[in-house]
Amino acid sequence: MRYRALTGAGDSTFCSGATAFHVDNAAAVAQAIRTRLLLLTGEWFLDVTEGTPYSTEILGTGTVPTYDAAIRTRILETAGVTELVAYSSDLNRATRALSVDATVATIYGQTAIDITLSTVTPR
Repeated sequence: MRYRALTGAGDSTFCSGATAFHVDNAAAVAQAIRTRLLLLTGEWFLDVTEGTPYSTEILGTGTVPTYDAAIRTRILETAGVTELVAYSSDLNRATRALSVDATVATIYGQTAIDITLSTVTPR
């Protein structure tokens, strides 16, 4: 498994030699999970069925019973993931942000995922 590393701002790294990629390690799987969680269903033109179901299962009124299941499924279906060891989420209604913390067992070892999904882009 090979994934291009991202900067702290979420941009792809270029001109960084070997450090520009995560190769066959838990960091590669963690990057795959982050990338998959941030992809909205219908956003990728090559496969509009691929993506996280934000509009139907995560955002909006009445999604509290469904958003954890949708995110867990998205994590578990990521290549290289063997088990979801720990999972927690925190919905902050004031900031309209959902924080997800997970520990995932991968084919390369365990890795931690810490991501905040928000409807408002911080500036």
